[in-house]
Amino acid sequence: MNDYLSLIDKYYAEQPELKALLLHHSRQVADKALAICAAHPEWQVDKQFVEEAAMLHDIGIIFCDAPGILCHGTEPYIRHGLIGAELLRKEGFPKHARVAERHTGSGLSAKEIEEQQLPLPMQDYLPESLEERIICYADKFFSKSHPEREENSGNIRRKMEKFGTESLQRWLQLEYEMTAKHNQANSIIIH
Repeated sequence: MNDYLSLIDKYYAEQPELKALLLHHSRQVADKALAICAAHPEWQVDKQFVEEAAMLHDIGIIFCDAPGILCHGTEPYIRHGLIGAELLRKEGFPKHARVAERHTGSGLSAKEIEEQQLPLPMQDYLPESLEERIICYADKFFSKSHPEREENSGNIRRKMEKFGTESLQRWLQLEYEMTAKHNQANSIIIH
């Protein structure tokens, strides 16, 4: 994909305020994700894909009901990742779609969907690939409700804890993976 902006414009041209919010949030997530990639050159991540997928991960919000962030659709907000994934698959971007459907929270398991009676198909939506995990992690630092600030890890942990032990453990694993540095002896140093 060469031009993610044209895809966003295709769906958001009639809603310039929502488009501006989406672009601002997505750019924040993309920049953080790219910084993580830069900090880990040993991962040899496809940075172009990371940027594109980060810019498109929330494309489904336009169809959701979340007036506080200018979304006046009819779907519950929890479905924005799934809706975005369907849209991206329809547009011919299945790899980008996986990022969209797996970035919510620290991912969602079928067990959590059942226990919380979430309006999603009963299956796992867990970030699996390294790129999916990077974007899922980066996304948690930025809220569309408060686009002016970056969240800190402690607050993110507290939020994840509210969604249960499983969600918190996945977040802690993502945090460990994204912040670990390796020294010459290949031992791990956590910042």
